[in-house]
Amino acid sequence: MSERKMTSSRKHHLKSLMLSIAKGLLEEEERVREVEKRRYMTETCPPVCMPRTMQELQELCKEIHRKIDKIDEERYDLQMKITKSDKEIEDLKIKVQDVMGKFKKPVLKKVRMTADAMLKALLGSKHTVNLDLRANLKQVKKEVKEEEKELRDLGDWRKNIEDKSGMDGRKKMFEAEA
Repeated sequence: MSERKMTSSRKHHLKSLMLSIAKGLLEEEERVREVEKRRYMTETCPPVCMPRTMQELQELCKEIHRKIDKIDEERYDLQMKITKSDKEIEDLKIKVQDVMGKFKKPVLKKVRMTADAMLKALLGSKHTVNLDLRANLKQVKKEVKEEEKELRDLGDWRKNIEDKSGMDGRKKMFEAEA
């Protein structure tokens, strides 16, 4: 079958039709919502008749406070149910990802930070210690073995040359031979 491409004017016409239909649906939905809101308000909030005496006014205030407390309790219960269901939804999404095994690992960017800068970024102003790796190293003194010291003293050729240099050295050399 040959597939014919849709012309741009046809696409534009279809798009404008879809948008007009969607606009009509949104307007109708808004009207229904407004009617529902008015119906609910007439059911739950009857018109207030202002009392004439102070005692009647106090009773009215107490009744209004009781209704407010009841509505706050309902709102809190509904809010807790919503947060609980949101948490369950997130847990189920994670389980689905684990089961499918298609969890995409994010690509990590290379960051040039020193260890001190990283700790400061993580801990904030609490981080005052500088991370100096050489500060905690032990100081080791090099022990000189006595054998090596003796060998150095005996085999020191510079000492012999100093003794033989100059006139005193030659004099000693002749005296040693004689």
